[in-house]
Amino acid sequence: MSRRLGHIDQMKAIAVLCMVEVHTAAILPPKGISVDHPAAFLAAAFGGMAAPMFVTLSGWGIYRSGLNKIKSENIKWPKWILSRFILLFACQILVNISLNIDRGGRFYWHTPGVLTLLAVSSVLIPLILMISFKLRNLIMITMIFFPLFIGEYSGLDWSWNYRVNSQGIYEWLERLLLNGTYPLIPWLGYIFLGTLIHDLDKYSKTKDDIIKIGLFITAVTILISIIDKKSWALTSGDAILTFFPASTSFLIVSGTMVILLMRILEGDEASGEKSRYPKLSYLEPVGKITLTIYVLHFFVLGVAAIIMDEKPRFDIFTAFSITIAHTLIWIPLANWHQNNIPNISFEYFLKKIN
Repeated sequence: MSRRLGHIDQMKAIAVLCMVEVHTAAILPPKGISVDHPAAFLAAAFGGMAAPMFVTLSGWGIYRSGLNKIKSENIKWPKWILSRFILLFACQILVNISLNIDRGGRFYWHTPGVLTLLAVSSVLIPLILMISFKLRNLIMITMIFFPLFIGEYSGLDWSWNYRVNSQGIYEWLERLLLNGTYPLIPWLGYIFLGTLIHDLDKYSKTKDDIIKIGLFITAVTILISIIDKKSWALTSGDAILTFFPASTSFLIVSGTMVILLMRILEGDEASGEKSRYPKLSYLEPVGKITLTIYVLHFFVLGVAAIIMDEKPRFDIFTAFSITIAHTLIWIPLANWHQNNIPNISFEYFLKKIN
């Protein structure tokens, strides 16, 4: 059994906590804050970088798990795939029901989301394991530039309600593949990025070169934003970087930030160091139960959405305080969980059935 890597758990913790933050901010937006307000931009920035990190690390993890299965003597791919697919798909439905749009939430029960993306990725992993590094790199690059060619099919001007809804199986498949919240194209590019990062584990210089290129492109996007007097980043709308749908610029910039953070946090494997920042080890319990936290925090937000439905918004200080408190509370809760009930989680359940 391969040992856990501290910096990976730290990154997973940062990713899920940032997602908790941005989801909480979306349910409890303070009054008087517009989308171009610095506070709104900061909140969106955390979420914008968190989701790509979450998906990339998931790709890294299932790819690593798949490699370990190949090394074992008894490979039961159908059970390995089916268990992950069913659990992730079921968790997505739990999330959707928890924050249902009919109760002040954001999703319909059938809305495909990030967990649906990960469920499909689990099915693809045996195939991905058979693909060469160069071909995986080509597929990732294709995913990055795909938004330039898909045009209106990505739902450039869609409202949120339209993007999360679908009438019939055909539209649902459209949302899953092309124009939902986390469509397979281009978000599978992050899964492939995770596999590539895994294979570049011993090639620090190559990763540094990729980061330099990515930072240069990031600087170019900022320059274009200034010259064209156009917003650099928005969740959706007219901007260089957009999340819904994911633009090519967003895919490049966010992918660069994921690799950069990993380079900052990763330790020296040769010396047995698990992380360059052992003081961040208090985050690692969070990283061990990211799926559990991801699902549970939507239950909390679902209750908040019901309470706040049709009520006036909080002032900025109250909304900010609640958002930060709800984000940080998961750190001591995760540490308590790992010390007292580590066997009660979606992650442990998946481990046992495999």
